[in-house]
Amino acid sequence: MATPVSARLCRLAGRTIAALSVKPRPAVGLRRCFTSTSTGNNLHFRLDEQTAHSSLDLFKKNTGVIYRTMGLDLSHAQDNPARFRDWAVVFGDEKISSGRHYWEVTIKRSQEFRLGVAEALMSREDCIGTNSSSWVFGFAQRKWFAMTNKKIVPVKLVGKPERIGILIDYEAGILGLVDAEKRAIIHTFRVQFKDALCPAFGLWDGELLTHSGLEEPEGLK
Repeated sequence: MATPVSARLCRLAGRTIAALSVKPRPAVGLRRCFTSTSTGNNLHFRLDEQTAHSSLDLFKKNTGVIYRTMGLDLSHAQDNPARFRDWAVVFGDEKISSGRHYWEVTIKRSQEFRLGVAEALMSREDCIGTNSSSWVFGFAQRKWFAMTNKKIVPVKLVGKPERIGILIDYEAGILGLVDAEKRAIIHTFRVQFKDALCPAFGLWDGELLTHSGLEEPEGLK
């Protein structure tokens, strides 16, 4: 099934996100489909197929995701309240409630994607970055940006690295975008996290491959 027009509007970071007619609703009755809560370092996760939008296919033992122009027929997809039905989003299958964690993402042939974290019970009516329950770094129209609650902040980053890192320190309230090659933080969110979080990904073309269980590069603060 092709991505709905409203979902396409959601991903165009260069347009006014506030103009979207999105009506957030609480994710009432979402089944807790996440495997465990991570409290230490070296977070290990896979992508949670139960949350994946029908246009997203998982591969490589659920560590990678590919966007399909024509996704699954929703009439044949398992009816699951944890699934994103309008937005091309998928969550990781681990929850983060404390600790400092780092993972990386390899980007293949994608010009439109979002990477970050979201509250585990975030409404499936929303797209990551458009509410106060998610914090993401995105790439669209050849430009990087940081986004939360529909607010977009340009991120100065030359080019598009093939591999990017995400650093989170739950207690310190830090979410950082990391240049995996230069081992440097490019942009940082400062957030007072209150609820359990999941790694979150949005994809509208190409592929993403996740690499979890990594040691944090030395020198990041």
